[in-house]
Amino acid sequence: MSNFKNVEPLAEFNWEQFEQGTTSEVAKEEVEKAYEETLNKVSEHQVVDGKVISVDKKEVIINIGYKSDGVIPASEFRYNPDLKVGDIVEVYVENQEDKKGQLILSHKKARMSKSWDRVNAALEKEEVVQGFIKCRTKGGMIVDVFGIEAFLPGSQIDVHPIRDYDVFVGKTMEFRIVKINQEYRNVVVSHKALIEAELEAQKKEIIGRLEKGQILEGTVKNIVSYGVFVDLGGVDGLIHITDLSWGRVSDPHEVVALDDKIQVVILDFDNEKQRIALGHKQLTPHPWDALDKELKVGDHVKGKVVVIADYGAFVEVAPGVEGLIHVSEMSWSQHLRSAQEFLNVGDEVEAVILTLEREDRKMSLGIKQLKADPWETIEEKYPVGSKHTAKVRNFTNFGIFVELEEGVDGLIHISDLSWTQRVKHPSEFTQVGAEIDVVVLEIDKENRRLSLGHKQLEENPWDAYETLYVPGTIHTGKVAELMDKGAVIALNEGGEGFATPKHLVKEDGSQAQQGEELPFKVIEFVKDTKRIILSHSRTFEDVKEEPKPAKKTPAKKADAPQVNNVAASTSLGDLDVLADLKAKMEQGE
Repeated sequence: MSNFKNVEPLAEFNWEQFEQGTTSEVAKEEVEKAYEETLNKVSEHQVVDGKVISVDKKEVIINIGYKSDGVIPASEFRYNPDLKVGDIVEVYVENQEDKKGQLILSHKKARMSKSWDRVNAALEKEEVVQGFIKCRTKGGMIVDVFGIEAFLPGSQIDVHPIRDYDVFVGKTMEFRIVKINQEYRNVVVSHKALIEAELEAQKKEIIGRLEKGQILEGTVKNIVSYGVFVDLGGVDGLIHITDLSWGRVSDPHEVVALDDKIQVVILDFDNEKQRIALGHKQLTPHPWDALDKELKVGDHVKGKVVVIADYGAFVEVAPGVEGLIHVSEMSWSQHLRSAQEFLNVGDEVEAVILTLEREDRKMSLGIKQLKADPWETIEEKYPVGSKHTAKVRNFTNFGIFVELEEGVDGLIHISDLSWTQRVKHPSEFTQVGAEIDVVVLEIDKENRRLSLGHKQLEENPWDAYETLYVPGTIHTGKVAELMDKGAVIALNEGGEGFATPKHLVKEDGSQAQQGEELPFKVIEFVKDTKRIILSHSRTFEDVKEEPKPAKKTPAKKADAPQVNNVAASTSLGDLDVLADLKAKMEQGE
C-alpha cells in the first residue's frame, strides 16, 4: 500500500549486529519503533479503507495497513456477490485488538455511517446502485442498499407483471433510488426504472415499423376481463375480448392462458399514445363463410343459447354463427311474454331455420315450429258444443280470458258466467290461475280466438221460472240488497227479483229492511231480459180492495168462486201447485 513509499532506513542502525543476533535491547526497541512507524495510525470507531486479501463463504480478510488483518463475516457482503481479492472496501474499526489480539472490523457499520449521505446523493444524481434482495414483504421486497433497508414495490421489479416474488429473494440486482422520505428515513428503489428508458426507445422503434394487417407472434402477458395484453417483443398490444374468437367469449381465459405464444394481426395503432389494437380471430376464416352450403330455410339445427333478452334468444349453431329466436317464435301462444320464460343461457336447443341471409350473416330461428299449430285442427279438437277445462289467465270488465292449451285461448263473456248470479266484475266469480269448466260456443279461426261459456254447462233455470213465477202468484223472498231505486229480492224457490221502494212498504207503514224475509207478489216476469218485478205491499193491499162476499142463500154461496179472489187463491191454492212444481224440479235434478 501507499503507506510504505516514504519510509527511510535508520541512519545509525547496526545491521551487522542485527544479522549476528547480538543487537542490544536498545537496538530491538529501535527496530520495533521503526516497524511501528511503517504501519497506519488506526483509531477505534473510525472508518478507513481496506484491501480484500482473502474471500471465502464464511469470512473476508481485510488489510488496513495495521499490524494485524481484520476479519469480517461474508454475510456483510451479500449485496456484492462480485467481491474479489484486491477490492478496496470501507471498514469500521470496532476494536484494535480483542482478547486474542485480533483486529475487529465491520463493513456493515462503515456502510451505515455514510449510507444516508450516499442514498441521497444517488437520488440526486440518478445513479445506479446495487442492492441485495433480503426478503419478501407486503406489496414488494426488502432490499439492502448501502446497509439501509429499502422498499422495492412489486410493480417496480420489472416491466412485466411478477407472479412469483420468491424467485428474486437472495439476488443482487441494480436499482435506481426513486423516493426518499427524509423524516422517516424510508427509501424506495426501482429496477423497472432502469429498463424503462431503454424500452421506451425500443417501443418507438418497434411501433415505427408496424403496419396494419401485419401478422406477428407474441406472448400473453396479462389477461383482464375485457381482453388480453400481448408482448410483441418490447411493446404491448391489446386483443379486445371481441377480437379473440368469432364465437362469443365471456372470459378470455376460455381462449388463452398466461405465457401462451399466439399469432396476432395488427388492426390499428396510435404512434403518439403507443396503443396497438390486435386481433386473433381475424387469422381464421369467418365461420359464416364455412357454413354448410346445403343449409336452407326449414332445416333443423341444434345450438347453445349464448345471450338472452326479453325480445328473444341468440343461439350459437356453430362457432361464430348465431341465429335469433324471437319470443314470438317460441310458443304458439299470443300472450306477450319474455324469452326468459322459455329459455336460459347455456340451454341446448333444437330449432327450425325461418330465414337465412348469408350475405348479411343473419339467421332467424323458431322452436314453436317443432310442434304442430293447434289452430290447424281446432275444429277437430275443440268443436262447438264440446266441454273442456281451461285456466284463467286474466280479466277484463267484459269477461274472462282463459287458456285451454298453449296457443289456444278463449273468452268467456261476463254474461255467459251464470244464469242467475248478477256478476259485476269477473274477479267476483273466479281468480287468475284457477281452473274453470267451459263449453265452446263459437270458433273464430282467423283471429285465433274461441268464444266460450260457463253457464251453458247447466240447464237454464229461467225455463222453470217461467212456469213458477207467474204474475199474480205470491212467493217468499229475502231482501238481499237495498238501493236507492229499490231492493234485490232473493226468492226462496230460486232466482232474484226486484221491488221498487213503494212496493217495499209493509202493512204497518214501515219500510222493509235488508235481511227481512217477506211474501212478495209477482207483478211482472220477462224471460228474455231475466226480469222479475215483485211487490210486498200488493200482498195485503189487494186483499183490502177486494169486495166482501154477501151472506145470502146457499145457492148464492155456490156462486162465490166466480168472484175470483186473486189474493186468496194465490196465497192458498197456488202455493200448493208451486210446491208440487218445486218438488218435481228437485226430483228432475
